[in-house]
Amino acid sequence: MFKDKVALITGGASGLGEAITKKLGSLGCNVIINYLHSEAKAKQLEEELSKYNIEVMLIKCDVSCEEDVKDMIHKIIKKFGKIDIVVNNAGISDDSIIDDKTSKSFMKVLEVNLIGPFLVSKYAGKYMLKNHYGKIINISSTNGIDTGYPEGMDYDASKAGLISITHNFAKLYAPDVNVNAVCPGWIETDMGYALVKELMEREMNKVLLRRFAKKEEVANVVSFLASDEASYVNDTIIRVDGGCK
Repeated sequence: MFKDKVALITGGASGLGEAITKKLGSLGCNVIINYLHSEAKAKQLEEELSKYNIEVMLIKCDVSCEEDVKDMIHKIIKKFGKIDIVVNNAGISDDSIIDDKTSKSFMKVLEVNLIGPFLVSKYAGKYMLKNHYGKIINISSTNGIDTGYPEGMDYDASKAGLISITHNFAKLYAPDVNVNAVCPGWIETDMGYALVKELMEREMNKVLLRRFAKKEEVANVVSFLASDEASYVNDTIIRVDGGCK
């Protein structure tokens, strides 16, 4: 299904990004693992993926820096000659009370979570359009739709903005490129497990399935959108939250 396809996963060395990288790699996709601070994890993941007989490329890049992104895309095109799939997964959060939030800290979250996907989609997209083929999957959040927390209003705003640019890139790149977003709820990641027990139990009780998602369950949805089986899925926002009420 993914033989000879080339996929860039931002923040692809850890957390949900790692699960997405593993899933696409296991299906035969050549993968570019973008990281900023997780070099050791990226190298370990590269070693794990060697069993799939695919090409793996590691690129350190700050997705919020335009020159870094331009250089990353240039390196990918130089090596592979194309980019078929982009998964905009890199993201940060900075939960804090309102009195501790500053314009600088707020902007940092927006720069990584929103400006980053904009830049990657902009510079990778022109090669997708040239090849008349491409899949862009943005990892947003239910926090960008109808859930949220005052302590994470910067994160929530960034994820709502990511849904907005998903719609706009879908229109801009039609009909050659499919652009969609996946909105997970709580996931079994370090961020999820950082919750105090009382809060974790309260959040789980909001989910009809009474548990957090496994990373692999979200990665399965991403791999579907990245595949040609989802050729008629475009400009769509998919919740993966276990039925959160």
